[in-house]
This record gives sequence, structure tokens and C-alpha cells, in this order.
Amino acid sequence: MFKAISSVGGSLYYIFEVTAKEGHSIDEYAVSWMEASALIQRSPGAQGTRLHRKIGDDRRALAIATWDSKLARDAASVMGGEEVKAIIEAQAELVSVQFVGEFDAPDWEVLPHIE
Repeated sequence: MFKAISSVGGSLYYIFEVTAKEGHSIDEYAVSWMEASALIQRSPGAQGTRLHRKIGDDRRALAIATWDSKLARDAASVMGGEEVKAIIEAQAELVSVQFVGEFDAPDWEVLPHIE
């Protein structure tokens, strides 16, 4: 039995795909990603971020950052500072980044029924 929840709402998911360039790995990128993410997560409205390795492809990952709102995320990108900018720019030699998009929290969710 499953229970559907309608109109969950409330957060923004900022999603991008990262591909390690030939001769590099997502593990190399993850070190700098964690460093930059720790700084960004100090921003008001930040709710955490995750890096998901693609199954069967050690060179690709999906990064998902969660924010209170689009406004909070946009303000953080302006306030990121030179330190975050330098970390991101240094990764250009290791990876390419493809922005996937900004998504609202789910409008519908089905969870397993637990008794």
C-alpha cells in the first residue's frame, strides 16, 4: 500500500551534471566540491548538497543542492566570494559541468506505507 502526498512544496533543487575529463575521476573533483560546498552551505537558505555517482560510469556524477527558495540560491551565488570562485575555476581542468536546471520541491510524492 502506498500513500500519495500532494502539494509537498517549499524547496528549490539546483541540479547539475559533472563529467570528469579523460585521465581524471569524479573522486578528484569530489574533494574540491566538498570544500566549495562547505563554504556555500554557510549561506542563508542552504539546506544541503549531495553528489551522486552515476552507476556504471566512474566519470559522471549528478550534484543536487537544496535551498529554501530560488531567491536564497540566487543570493548565495552572488555572495559566493572569491574563495569559492577560485575553487570552481580550478576544477575546469578536471571536469565539465552541465547545468540541468532548477526544480521545485515535488508536487506529488508516493511513499511506502509503513505500519
